[in-house]
Amino acid sequence: MDFFDWGRLVLIILAPTAIGALAVSAPRWCGAIARAWPERRSAEPTPIGPPIEQLALDLRRLLRLHATMTAGAHHAIRANRVWAIEAAISVRAVEAARALDVPHREPTKPDTLRRDELAALLYALGDAGLVLPAKVGPFTGDGHL
Repeated sequence: MDFFDWGRLVLIILAPTAIGALAVSAPRWCGAIARAWPERRSAEPTPIGPPIEQLALDLRRLLRLHATMTAGAHHAIRANRVWAIEAAISVRAVEAARALDVPHREPTKPDTLRRDELAALLYALGDAGLVLPAKVGPFTGDGHL
């Protein structure tokens, strides 16, 4: 028997064992390769805030609350509440502007939009398709009525 015959004999003996070992360990190896492989999926956009429907609903609710608060409450009671409502309107309006790609000034603090900027932003959001009340404001500049 020469070397070539010994090689065929070893191949015949070890082939079924090697194929069985490969079949048993293949899922583990494929899983390890899949975990190590970088994500190649298409980059799906991730939302940066609440859905636009929720933003519109919140803005409509806050604008209605602002209108009833400025019209009906006692002067001393409503000043702080109106300022807080306007700050919330400002935050939601900026979030909606980001979601709809409406150009706006990015405030340094959530409630630092001036009253004319806030009204202009709300009208721009309405022009962009957000359903808001026809009349907004009048807004206070610093919470004083």
